Amino acid sequence: MAEIQKMAVAKASRRFDHSTLQLFDARTSRRSDVPTISVRLANLPRNLYPTGPEESKSLFMPDLTPELLAFGFIWYITFLFSTTCHEAAHALVAKIGGDTTAALGGQVSLNPVPHIQREPWGMVVIPLISFAISKGQSMFGWASAPYDPLWERRHPHRSAWMALAGPAANYTLMLLAVAGLRLGTAMQWFGYDPHSGRADFPMTVLLVFFTLNLLLGTFNLMPVPPLDGSTAIMLFMTEKRAYKYLDWLRGNSFAMLGLLLAYFVFIRFYHYVESFAFSVLLGR
Repeated sequence: MAEIQKMAVAKASRRFDHSTLQLFDARTSRRSDVPTISVRLANLPRNLYPTGPEESKSLFMPDLTPELLAFGFIWYITFLFSTTCHEAAHALVAKIGGDTTAALGGQVSLNPVPHIQREPWGMVVIPLISFAISKGQSMFGWASAPYDPLWERRHPHRSAWMALAGPAANYTLMLLAVAGLRLGTAMQWFGYDPHSGRADFPMTVLLVFFTLNLLLGTFNLMPVPPLDGSTAIMLFMTEKRAYKYLDWLRGNSFAMLGLLLAYFVFIRFYHYVESFAFSVLLGR
């Protein structure tokens, strides 16, 4: 039995006078899901939330204003739910394809409890501690689900569909956020504060869901190990070629090198993807 591990990094930026929040997702060479998340909650020159004067801030204690705590809570819940959906999608498709390892562990569920029970440090303790230590600038965490490597070898195409299921879940959440943003804006259910220019609570939540899942799905589809895309490309291979590819992929430790390569490539092109998504899906 092996574990499905995934790594992710998320950050927030400013565009169109509202918060644009981003997250990376990657997978380790062992094909498991350990999303490691770094959520950037503010950036210079303008914060997304009011804080105290710079000269009054401690170098060691975070300036945890009510606004920052509320924003961090939104990010954490979004991280928790998006990660759960991602892992559940992997586990469900694996079960459909004949691997019940994750299903027997309770991973085929939108209830985060089984995932938290499996990785309490990665899904609760470390995210909250990292949020406080980084003064509200970052949030790290991870989750995991088991899988059967022998099943993967016997059914490489089914394994590829399983790998594709995680990003598909993220894109589904992203599209649901788009529907909510368009409907809510058209019906004038929410919008921006006329005085501060900040998005109200419902819009902020939907923007977080949109940007986080767009980034998570896109980054994880990059076809380099250990990301999901490195396994999903077996859909375009014959079984014989897929066997040879798996021998190479699982027989080498390219996880760290792959993550570094993916990160540096991703940060150079992702803003084009983000701009395109905002333009086409949100009309901004």
